[in-house]
Amino acid sequence: MQFSVIIPAKNEQENIGRCLDSVFQVDWDPGEFEVIVVDNGSRDATAALARARGARVFVQPGLTIAALRNFGAARSSGALLAFLDADCTVDRSWLREAARYLGRGEIACFGSPPRIPDGATWVQRAWFQVRRKKVSCGETRWLESMNMFVRRGAFSRCGGFDEGLVTCEDYDLSLRLQEVGKLYTDSAIGAVHFGEAASLTRFFRKELWRGIGNLKGVLRHGVRLSELPGVCLPLMHCLVLLSLPLALAAAGLSLADTSGYAVALFLCWQVLLLVLCYLRYCRGVAGQLAQIFLLLNVYYLARGVAFLRQP
Repeated sequence: MQFSVIIPAKNEQENIGRCLDSVFQVDWDPGEFEVIVVDNGSRDATAALARARGARVFVQPGLTIAALRNFGAARSSGALLAFLDADCTVDRSWLREAARYLGRGEIACFGSPPRIPDGATWVQRAWFQVRRKKVSCGETRWLESMNMFVRRGAFSRCGGFDEGLVTCEDYDLSLRLQEVGKLYTDSAIGAVHFGEAASLTRFFRKELWRGIGNLKGVLRHGVRLSELPGVCLPLMHCLVLLSLPLALAAAGLSLADTSGYAVALFLCWQVLLLVLCYLRYCRGVAGQLAQIFLLLNVYYLARGVAFLRQP
């Protein structure tokens, strides 16, 4: 068996059929891949729909998504573990493109950030500019588990996903996989994600939730230099935003004349953030500069609040 496709799911009856239909329609020998759905105790028809489509289904309620993926991996037989989310679909060439890496043992993990669907909102389009890789094919530091292929031996050697993490488990795994091989991004291994946040409110809530796992992951695997911006910038963002109303309130009460300094600090930080948007994320699409700038403000606020709320 060449590939084991492992899909964790919970209450995904609106998505699981579309996901599995796309997987079973890939242009690859059906005898060379298996599909495993690990259901986290769905209250809807997710498990029944998955069985009807031909997937092997296991029901494991109460587990983290990391544990669901590990459970599926332990019951699979493929040389390559293909982790896919239930609200994704894959291109017909998905496994054919992935098969180019079968003989490249130096690469422990490969995949690509899933694209956004047709008719995506401006939030989804702008955030994809942030999420997508700088190169279409080449080495990368981490990959999202929504569309991730991992060599079985490498997965075993690094201990699989950390089951104590609720979010950011893919980043944590990527760090440990770097110790046993290379990570590659390849946009030809295409998938589409239908679950990206479509509104600013939803975006804030998702990043608030993800931020909890971000800090917990750092504490579990130890601080890496590459992670410092991801921890420090959200905290700094929140502190700068907090200093502005406090300084203005103090000035209004004649307690201190600090409002000018606070406003200057806020404006300097916003200028730096705008420069970061332009240099790192716009990449020839300057028309999205304002949208990405707004999303980064919301992103850093949500992540910072998540960090500050940690017990």
